[in-house]
Amino acid sequence: MTNLFRSFLVSVVVGLLASLPALQADDSQPPVTERFAQKNVDEVPSFQRHVVPMLGRLGCNGRACHGSFQGRGGFRLSLFGYDFQADHTSLLDKESPRIDLENVTESLVLVKPTDEDNHEGGKRYDAAGWEYKVLENWIAAGAPFDQENMDKLVTLEVSPSEILFKGRGDKSQLQVVAVWEDGSREDVTPLCRFSSNDDLIADIDRDGLIVAGGAGDTHVVVSYDRAVMPVAVLQPVSKRVGKKYPRVATPTRVDELVVEKLRKLGIVPSDLSTDEQFLRRLRLDLTGTLPTPAEIESFLADNSPRKRARKIDELLQTPAYAAWWTQKLCDFTGNNDQQLNNVTPVRGRASQEWFDWIYKRVEENVPYDQLVSGIVTASSRPAGMSYREYCEMMSDIYRPGSDKSFADLESLPHYWARRDFRQPAERAISFAYAFMGVRIQCAQCHKHPFDQWSKQDFAEFSRFFGGVVASSQPSREGRDEYEKIVKDLGLQGMKGNQLRKELPALLKQGKTIPFPEVYTTTPRMPRDGSTRPTEQVSSARLLGEEEIQWQKGEDIRQPLMEWLERDDNKYFARAFVNRAWASYFHVGIVDPPDDMSLANPPSNQALLDYLAEEFIAHKFDMKWLHREIANSRTYQLGWQTNETNRLDQRNFSHAVPRRLPAEVAYDAMVQATASDEQIAELQESNRDRSIAMAVSSQRTLQRSTGVGYAMMVFGRSTRESSCDCDRSDDPTLLQTVYLQNDRDLHALLDRRGDGWLDQLARKYKIRQGNQASRLPPRPANYDERVKQLKQQVTRLREAGNAEQAERIARTLAGYKKRFAEPARTADVESSLAFATEEIVSQAFLRTLSRYPSDEELRRSVEYVNAEENKINGVRGLVWALLNTKEFIVNH
Repeated sequence: MTNLFRSFLVSVVVGLLASLPALQADDSQPPVTERFAQKNVDEVPSFQRHVVPMLGRLGCNGRACHGSFQGRGGFRLSLFGYDFQADHTSLLDKESPRIDLENVTESLVLVKPTDEDNHEGGKRYDAAGWEYKVLENWIAAGAPFDQENMDKLVTLEVSPSEILFKGRGDKSQLQVVAVWEDGSREDVTPLCRFSSNDDLIADIDRDGLIVAGGAGDTHVVVSYDRAVMPVAVLQPVSKRVGKKYPRVATPTRVDELVVEKLRKLGIVPSDLSTDEQFLRRLRLDLTGTLPTPAEIESFLADNSPRKRARKIDELLQTPAYAAWWTQKLCDFTGNNDQQLNNVTPVRGRASQEWFDWIYKRVEENVPYDQLVSGIVTASSRPAGMSYREYCEMMSDIYRPGSDKSFADLESLPHYWARRDFRQPAERAISFAYAFMGVRIQCAQCHKHPFDQWSKQDFAEFSRFFGGVVASSQPSREGRDEYEKIVKDLGLQGMKGNQLRKELPALLKQGKTIPFPEVYTTTPRMPRDGSTRPTEQVSSARLLGEEEIQWQKGEDIRQPLMEWLERDDNKYFARAFVNRAWASYFHVGIVDPPDDMSLANPPSNQALLDYLAEEFIAHKFDMKWLHREIANSRTYQLGWQTNETNRLDQRNFSHAVPRRLPAEVAYDAMVQATASDEQIAELQESNRDRSIAMAVSSQRTLQRSTGVGYAMMVFGRSTRESSCDCDRSDDPTLLQTVYLQNDRDLHALLDRRGDGWLDQLARKYKIRQGNQASRLPPRPANYDERVKQLKQQVTRLREAGNAEQAERIARTLAGYKKRFAEPARTADVESSLAFATEEIVSQAFLRTLSRYPSDEELRRSVEYVNAEENKINGVRGLVWALLNTKEFIVNH
């Protein structure tokens, strides 16, 4: 065969292959609008393919019509029309039939919608229209439907798959082809439901015609049968597209993918942030902590081109990083102290144990999938351990002074022991939120309006969660050991709260006590109309995927976890990388981050795919993900905008200022007003840090730490569900009032012993405020007493007695405040000149993480020097800086 002839054959084959899509499209069955346009049509429509989608398009099965739970006019359809059997039964209901098989044209489903006066919903179609003919032919054929042999939709082919408009008023018509499992193809455009995620950018009518509005980007959504398909619609915001787009640096793959989208929109990213801005932003995002003045000065003095990358690596090793990202994991896994009251014999311990267990794994950079596996497949006892051995192990952990830790256990059974996490449906909803970023609760009652999930999908997925038991008593094989332990303790006959009240005291005596247990058993699910799980099941279906069978004694959660870890899983890795991205930016790639439905597609699909695929390739290494995001130029852009990106809120062309999360905001106030010594302690330890507080309820926070009100005001996650919406970052008037007038804030400014103003007062021998002169003299054993109290607090915390430790800590704080140093030096003249300019600069570094401008420095120095008591002047300056927008937002 000659080379020439070989080349000819190759060109022919390539040409044929290239023409296949077009040939397939030509083979598609024409739309029903054409096929049923004439009266003498013999075709029998399909109930699934044609009748039900048409009723949906007409609005018959919508919430405002027959799709409501009450129905309308004595006739009810399933919401959005995806319970085909129920709809078919309802149409043929003998009590109130909508179909007359004997007198087809007398069928109410034909008569009422064509009569505007007779139909409460108004006229829906003409008697001469294709809609009428579809229904008439179907009824005339006997209204056929076979539930056992329903057609399976493989995919929807929507063209164009992406639309790039040039200006307002431009139009584009969608064409939708359904591809079925039997190989048939049909143009179903007239049977689809169309919607726009932002009709100001792209409006779409019932026939799939898109009309361009303002510049920007959004998606239109096509729904047919169980399929939901988004189509990207873009209109450039400027003329800087194509060859007119400027050269933009893209040093990382993240940057390449972000700029690829910006180039289509004519959006030019902002310049890089300054070193001060970058350091503050990174510190707050990665560690939930303000940078220290010394850290800022050192970073600014470093001229190395790699200093930003080195700082990222440095912060990933800090205890604050582990604490802050543990807090985030506790948010969406549901660590709620109010739901864990009876999980442990010592009340108040469970929430802290949950936090400590995750903290240990974040600190050690355990792969994310392994961390989650320890939660999802958690049981109280490792395989082969008897109930008595389990109780001895747990009693050793809880005894005062023990060096053993709950965090060292293999798994986290507390996840399954929450009071609001007992029924399979509750567990399925929370699990999907936490580990898949999916809101499936709508499918509990009807077809999900924005996704593919049906009521049947929800029911089958829920079966994975029916075999986990959280009980105060052990499984059957451990009952005898349980009874013997109770008898040996002299507690036989006691149950419930009466028994629990006796156990803490026995622990302190060194006794082995019975512990609650989480274990698996034969799965049971509620029968229809019941809430009690009574019916045994032996299979479950992964959400939208294959069915899993199991044998008696197998842990049904194991195949569920294996599915999450699979490379082809569409949710697990994406959910985490999207949440991480949202933590670094003002929005997620999918936003809200826990709503990864088909109708809520990513703003940058390629970017989300890249991060998820590489996260899996790097063995779910969380620190890799942090480095990948933080080292990108995209993350390091400044917040100042240009004419092309000033309105961009979803394409990451600039940093968007966002209010500090509650824990971070309060810790920032504490650090800004702390002495240099106290700041150093805060950097080295998580002790007394809000970002390391395990409890979530305001009442518990107020009782144990006194900062509950601040946490409530600034929107700390309530963890009442696994929804990301349990945390609020919205600015409110209460937050402004708190920063201006709350007594807790003023107490931070005026604190004695470990406050910055107190430090300055001692250094310059200036009375701090008006109360200093009334303070009593310091006792001779003051230093020794402070040391003893500190040691006592440390011992109590290490022993797990948090409540008593906090009481002693408050005693220590009160003691130090009572005998503050300025009382003894208030009337002594200082020979040290008050360094106003230096102090003003330090105030700015402490609060805004930057030096003051020349004008800010001049005005601040003038203000401080104008005060008779310069400490009061500095106090006023710090108060003013804490009340700036620049302080309370991350920019």
